[in-house]
Amino acid sequence: MQALARRWKHWKQPSLMRRLLLAQMTVVALLWTMTIALLLYDSYDDPELLKYDKIFNTVIAISQNMADHPQRQQETLASFDAALLETVGDGDAASDSAPVMQVWQGDRLIYRSTAAVPVILNTVPNRIETVKAGDREWRARTLVSPTSDTRVMLAEPSVWRLTVTVLNRGFYLLPLVISLPFLVFPAWLSVRLALRPWRQVSKETAERGPADLTPLSYAPPHKELQPLVQSINSLLQRVRDSTSRERSLIADAAHELRTPLAAMRVNVEALKEQSTDEGQRELMGNLLRSNDRAARLVGQLLQLMRSDAVSGNNLPVMLSLDALVQDRLAMIEGLASARQVELELVCDDARGPVPVLGERESLASMVDNLINNAIKYSPEGTTVTVHVARDGDHAVLSVADRGPGIPPPLRERVFDRFFRNPEQTQSGSGLGLAIVKSVVDRHGGEVTLGEAAGGGLLATVRLPLAEADAPQPLLCA
Repeated sequence: MQALARRWKHWKQPSLMRRLLLAQMTVVALLWTMTIALLLYDSYDDPELLKYDKIFNTVIAISQNMADHPQRQQETLASFDAALLETVGDGDAASDSAPVMQVWQGDRLIYRSTAAVPVILNTVPNRIETVKAGDREWRARTLVSPTSDTRVMLAEPSVWRLTVTVLNRGFYLLPLVISLPFLVFPAWLSVRLALRPWRQVSKETAERGPADLTPLSYAPPHKELQPLVQSINSLLQRVRDSTSRERSLIADAAHELRTPLAAMRVNVEALKEQSTDEGQRELMGNLLRSNDRAARLVGQLLQLMRSDAVSGNNLPVMLSLDALVQDRLAMIEGLASARQVELELVCDDARGPVPVLGERESLASMVDNLINNAIKYSPEGTTVTVHVARDGDHAVLSVADRGPGIPPPLRERVFDRFFRNPEQTQSGSGLGLAIVKSVVDRHGGEVTLGEAAGGGLLATVRLPLAEADAPQPLLCA
């Protein structure tokens, strides 16, 4: 039942393919209707049976040549009448749809197809007219012999006209009637092939990441698609310009805030040293801690703007990931010691260095944020394990802590800027993992969050290995 409901919902959804297919079928149906209408009009204006002079002349010749033999004349006219009925598809002269033939010689009616039809008289010879005879209307024509007083009248009932048209001109209509149901698939296939450029534009747009604002590479030659692609590229350009202005504003504001924050810290530290009042010293200590958080937020904003910036001056360089990680661990060792957290580095020495191609400052920022987060959320006396290794054609950096971890439903959202776990008690800006994600994306890698073996959070970064040999890294401790 659910499958049927899904199919019905899918069918009810508006579809451009279905719209074009229905348009094609409608055009075919309209052309077919117009053809039938034209055929009926032509049949009414010029009835098929009545327009052939040779039929009339043959009946006149039979009547004249056998005038001296009435019996043979009647038999011959009856045989010709039967043959005429058979050619139009009706072998029963008594049928309501059968045509009738009446022959006169002088004022005497010498032959009639059936006595059930009264005498039909045309007002003007040799012209097709609508004549009322009995309770029916007939389309009738009378031809008079130019050499004698013999005249022949042929008539068709008006209700029979459509049948006569279909039977006599069926070779025009029958192929169309038979092939119409089979035109659906060719029409669908032609529409699908015609929409291939549209699907190519849609595919390239769908494959774009949120940070990719470059113009579409596909430039269709079709005049219907060119305005669409130009509009998309124009929109991307406006978004790119707006994003660039936003980043410049944030970077300038963050840069300008560093100076007053540094000056504030110097002044507060000087006042704290000169004050002997414990209450004031405690307030100034709180002020310094707030200053530290503000300075850290400003620094992370600058890191985020640098990680998002795309500049031709920041060319990638070959570097050893394990050497970079060891260097950053040495810089962060003091912070770990202050929080009584031990740092452990594990390198895969047997396979040599782990070379990557990237921007050193951005990668250093990524490593710092991963390790700082692990230290901040790890309980005292625990260990943060940093592992660098090769995995196929990728370099893998993993950082495991013993903290509270992140619930699975939030492991994608924490990469959003300024988003933090609502249950987290530690202070923070919500920019650390956003910086990591931005750096990893720029280097063509991926970052995932999971659960560490002993509990806590496991952050794993995979970056493409460099093809060339990297410089010799520092030895792992």
